Amino acid sequence: MLSRRLGIGRTPIREALQRLARESLVVILPRRGVIVSEINVGTQLRLLETRREVERLVARSAARRATPAERRRMDELAERFERSARNNDDKGFMRVDREFNELCLAAAKNEFASGAMRLMQSLSRRFWYHHYKEAADMPETAKLHADIARAVARGDERGAAAATDRLLDLVKSFTRATVSADT
Repeated sequence: MLSRRLGIGRTPIREALQRLARESLVVILPRRGVIVSEINVGTQLRLLETRREVERLVARSAARRATPAERRRMDELAERFERSARNNDDKGFMRVDREFNELCLAAAKNEFASGAMRLMQSLSRRFWYHHYKEAADMPETAKLHADIARAVARGDERGAAAATDRLLDLVKSFTRATVSADT
């Protein structure tokens, strides 16, 4: 059905669905179809345990390995995060967050951490989009991202790791708050 509707072959459809399943975004039910996977607080909290460790590694590595151009770009992104916090601009925040995530991965220069983070970021982003209007403190989240960006720009590995921990503490609190927001 998707092949006919989209006008492309079955093989690319099958490969795309298999990738989405590997990323835990869909569940393939043999001979019955495909469903979008559940957005679950418990799963998200377990994801955050792993994300904290890998994201801390990425932040430290980016602070150590970033080029001068990447450091300048980090400063620019920090300013954009701060602007989105001042204006409570959630769409602006989400745009700069995507750029920031990609720049961190590029600056870290670790393809294994990058692969792991991309998977976790897609799952975390889906959870965020689903719940952020109910429970998130977007201005604080943007400020904490700016702190990481500034630490990376300075080459401060410890500061980048500490700022990452503060961000993930907030994300964990946000995740738990979605339970009470749903009731």
